Amino acid sequence: MAPHDFDTVIDRRQVPTSKWDRYPQGVLPMWVADMDFPVAEPIAAALRNRLDHPVFGYGGPGPTSLRDAIASDMLDLYGWSISPADVVFLPGVVPGFNQALKAFTQPGDRLVVETPVYPPILAAAGNWDLKRIDVPLLSVGQGSAVDLDRLTGALADTAAFLLCNPHNPTGRTRTRPELEAIAKVCLDSGTVIISDEIHCDIVYGSTKHVPIASLSPEVASRTITLMAASKTYNIAGLKTAYAIIPDAELRRRFIAANLGMSEGANVLGLVATEAALRHGRPWKQALLAYLEANRDHLIARLQREIPEIRINAPEATYLAWLDCTALDLGDAYRFFLDKAKVAFNPGPSFGSNDHHVRLNFGCPRSLLDEGIDRMVKALSQR
Repeated sequence: MAPHDFDTVIDRRQVPTSKWDRYPQGVLPMWVADMDFPVAEPIAAALRNRLDHPVFGYGGPGPTSLRDAIASDMLDLYGWSISPADVVFLPGVVPGFNQALKAFTQPGDRLVVETPVYPPILAAAGNWDLKRIDVPLLSVGQGSAVDLDRLTGALADTAAFLLCNPHNPTGRTRTRPELEAIAKVCLDSGTVIISDEIHCDIVYGSTKHVPIASLSPEVASRTITLMAASKTYNIAGLKTAYAIIPDAELRRRFIAANLGMSEGANVLGLVATEAALRHGRPWKQALLAYLEANRDHLIARLQREIPEIRINAPEATYLAWLDCTALDLGDAYRFFLDKAKVAFNPGPSFGSNDHHVRLNFGCPRSLLDEGIDRMVKALSQR
């Protein structure tokens, strides 16, 4: 297999995997944010090397070398200077923002989220008896924009803002001016910013990801930033993520709120994450080129063959938000599952309506084409 082979179709039903096991044989899964690509060879090599040591005890607070690699990555990629001590290892970003909500909110507090948004963020308020305040994103020609006026009103007297940047499912990245405006509102209202930035590495073209905490020390002192190598390098099953919390008191409260809910990160996940950050960048660059070509291929085919579907080119992520309203399918998710045998994520699970679905194009081009072919055929046979 070539060093950067994204075209080979791998039979993933040979091992247990939620993406391919949820639906019956014959259904093409294009739903959960899990790519169908082999892991980068430097990661596989690092794992093989670690497996040569026969003991797999607790990982502890995480290796100093990985903390240093994360700090180096933040400076190199985003010009954000952090201390290795700012890093707290976690089993995932979703546990991370739930732990942050436990730390910085009380039952009955208000939590602001922007909708549509991926299901764990939508569900988070209910986990802690919070009052969820939804701020719908504004539809624009390319992607979606912050409704700053509405967000400003919503953040008044609000305990926390759960930001998703890059945004899932729309694939939008926040511009620096947008983030500066959001941060000002949060600072003025005393709101803690919990920023899910798990897709920060997967951005296209001239688009740049800006961690909101990198704007200023004042913003960083009110922000919990959540990141992981899991989406970029397709190692989500290794259950490793990290929070970056520069403010010592915020970090202390975050750690104290764990309350035995999670025990750090997976020992093999720590190895894989360090290998990714130190040696995976050439693979990442090849991946981004392939995903961008997949994105453009998807958009071109839909515009040519199913022009009724409205799709804005994602600036980030390998996820596409499809507006199928003009097709008049009723429940678009159910139509494509039953008639096309393609499984997407349904719009209502993101706080949207059943005319929307989310499509994962992180797969070999042949599988992407197969999914589109099935959609076209099903629609032609209505």
